[in-house]
Amino acid sequence: MSEGTLNVSYVAELSRLKLSPDEIECFQKQLGDIVGYIQQLQKVDLSGVEEKGDAPDFKNNLRADVMGVSLSPDQALRNAPLKTENLLLVPKIVE
Repeated sequence: MSEGTLNVSYVAELSRLKLSPDEIECFQKQLGDIVGYIQQLQKVDLSGVEEKGDAPDFKNNLRADVMGVSLSPDQALRNAPLKTENLLLVPKIVE
């Protein structure tokens, strides 16, 4: 097995994904393509490009955070598939 196959298998195991050998091969090729593209980008001459900061100097253009009219519990739960009293019931996702 190549190092790329081991990396794909390792990440799949961490993610609890069951990949077939064909899927591992496909993802290995895609990963290799990505790494190759990054290596290609690292060769680009940026000597004439002016360095910029992390982000432009934006001003806060969001609306003011003001209190508005809220929904009543009955309105908020009107279309809920499962509810009890004033609570929305959701499936358990963490054990």
